[in-house]
Amino acid sequence: MTDESSAFTPPHPGAERARRDHTALFRITERHADTDERRRRHGNAYVPEPYEAVSLVLALAVGAAEPAPGEEPVDHADLVAALTLVPRVRADVDTLEAGLLSLARDRGMTWQEIAFGLGLGSAQAARQRFERVSGRTVPAAD
Repeated sequence: MTDESSAFTPPHPGAERARRDHTALFRITERHADTDERRRRHGNAYVPEPYEAVSLVLALAVGAAEPAPGEEPVDHADLVAALTLVPRVRADVDTLEAGLLSLARDRGMTWQEIAFGLGLGSAQAARQRFERVSGRTVPAAD
């Protein structure tokens, strides 16, 4: 494909989203997590957060992370433990997303801007997502 014809080819949505993800992560890292101290200020110094624990087990199990010398390989119980944490990770992400969506609206962002940030196709989809996520994060009545 020539450069001329690529100007008329729609961008690949997955590639565009990956580029935006990378840019977003780089921006937040550069502005708020550019030192070891700043990166560690949000986590627990003694126990990994649930997401970190699940990610670590997965990375070690599939070979994406190298085990430390003498570290035991991931076993059945480790996988069960990681699976046990998945609902907690999902709930944490829902709480984060609901908080960000509320903050965005409180700061005057339009549903269309929010939809763009989330990679959704419409303002209506963003509003529906907010309703779903907020509904999952409301504490149950006793």
